[in-house]
Amino acid sequence: MNRRENKDIRNIAIIAHVDHGKTTLVDAMFKQSGLFRQGQKTDDRLMDTMDLEKERGITIAAKNCSIKWKGIKINVIDTPGHSDFGGEVERALSMVDGAILLVDASEGPLPQTRFVLDKALKGGVKVLVVINKIDRQDARPLAVLDEIYSLLIDLDASEEQMDFEVLYAIGRDGIAQETLETPGENIHVLLDKIIEEIPGPMHRKDEPFQMLVSDLSYSDYLGRLAIGKVINGSTDSKNSMMCIQKGGQEVPLKISKLQCYAGLGLQEIDQVQAGEIVVISGIEDVHIGDTICTKEQPKALPRITVDEPTVFMKFTRNSSPLAGTEGKFVQPGKIKDRLEKESLLNVSMQVEESSDKENFIVKGRGEFQMAILIETMRREGFELNVGRPQVIFKYDTDGTRLEPMEHLYVECESTFTGIVTEKLSRRKAKLINMTNHNDGRVQLEFNTPARALIGYRDEFLTDTRGTGIMNSSFAGYDNYKGDFANRYSGSLVSDRAGTAVPYALFNLEPRGNMFITAGNKVYEGMIVGEHNREGDLNVNPTKTKKLSNMRASGKDEAVVLSPILPMTLERALQFIRDDELVEVTPKSIRLRKAALSAHDRKKLEKQNE
Repeated sequence: MNRRENKDIRNIAIIAHVDHGKTTLVDAMFKQSGLFRQGQKTDDRLMDTMDLEKERGITIAAKNCSIKWKGIKINVIDTPGHSDFGGEVERALSMVDGAILLVDASEGPLPQTRFVLDKALKGGVKVLVVINKIDRQDARPLAVLDEIYSLLIDLDASEEQMDFEVLYAIGRDGIAQETLETPGENIHVLLDKIIEEIPGPMHRKDEPFQMLVSDLSYSDYLGRLAIGKVINGSTDSKNSMMCIQKGGQEVPLKISKLQCYAGLGLQEIDQVQAGEIVVISGIEDVHIGDTICTKEQPKALPRITVDEPTVFMKFTRNSSPLAGTEGKFVQPGKIKDRLEKESLLNVSMQVEESSDKENFIVKGRGEFQMAILIETMRREGFELNVGRPQVIFKYDTDGTRLEPMEHLYVECESTFTGIVTEKLSRRKAKLINMTNHNDGRVQLEFNTPARALIGYRDEFLTDTRGTGIMNSSFAGYDNYKGDFANRYSGSLVSDRAGTAVPYALFNLEPRGNMFITAGNKVYEGMIVGEHNREGDLNVNPTKTKKLSNMRASGKDEAVVLSPILPMTLERALQFIRDDELVEVTPKSIRLRKAALSAHDRKKLEKQNE
């Protein structure tokens, strides 16, 4: 069959680690391609549209846009840099023919760059390398280029993929240049290189219309939207179409609107050509990986495959005494609908319902991905309880237990290597490489069980005085490494309901770190602090000072409480043990025991002995 190239379109993804300047570079491409009129006021980080993305400064969801350069349309897909959002990456890469690998001129290619790049190379896409932030004082662009070559060799890149073009950039200033010696003035050289180096989408001339659904969205006016690349053929909005689902089931559909990307928005079109990324509305029952084709010649494309989830969490309705006082949605049915909607839009997430229909097991790529889902739900008005993130074990043919492993990269000052190595070795991590940069900083590489990293990040930042950098990437499954303690301290647990008072909290401070302040509502079984010792301790945070008509010798001292760290969702998930839950509401994050009554907890302890 003869393959043809559509030379009027380029489909590219931008691959980069978190905070290497990916979204800033896309901003410069927008502004210099003539998308905005002269003097038009625009925001920074235009592609980060979610509130959480703007707050955290990271990309969470892969998003599409397009620019026009010298008469050629360039569809740009901004991919997340964090491996927990790998499902987003796999979907995005199914739509592109080329990728810009963006690397920080000081930090070099980091683990999550490796993760996304590996997916891109296996998909056979052409890579264009941009070394960004060359204006940094500690920039080392030539050494970073050597590291990129080494990375591509490690990932078994083909000879054609190894023969890549390199550009140097200062994304913040909107500058790209071909050599380090010749200063750049704008981003035009990058746009030119995309057109020269990245091939147009290939298609088979004699194949019927086929589109692979790579993403789903929703419009209040148009309903469910199917987003994907037209692999072969062309069609117009009036044609009767067919959706081929998993298992080969065929569902007839009528397109109500056909759109393509124009800048940051969409524009309606009557006809679409092979290679274009389109948005089709008028389909209610569609899933990621389905093929949309003509009714006369239905022919399915290979489905998108994603890596299996490695972490799961238990979601349940909020069963605390304060349930329903702060949120709009507390019913298990509402939680189930919301989780199922998420699993439809996110291919790397799976939801299972328990027999009592009140508990849900949500499987995903990592605790950060789960935390983003929970944070999004609480902002939408949901109340729920969530358990500790746990890894998904597998068993091989002879019954040996296997667990997910991570390749962990740590960079810290040389004075902290001892404490970092000691803490990780306690968690069954194995040191496999150590590089001294001769600038006081050391890079350590570990092979570690994925469960060792759950709850370790905060401890790591404390141990390295906030100066350490920790990144990891999935390294497959290996034999179970044995048990280890996740936490050496117990919990301070309230033994009654009421309102916390300063006098009680002041007297509890010597027992441990408090999580609540005076005036907070408490209930039996709620965790109010971290105990200094191993076991749990039942305490009364509502205890008031007994008043009498006898004056004390000397003056009564005013109670001054120590300030507390606000409880964040990530900190809560990292702190809890297997018998504890996080109560999440739109206004509060509380920690609690799974069994609230002290009597029930004692019974469970005896059963587990």
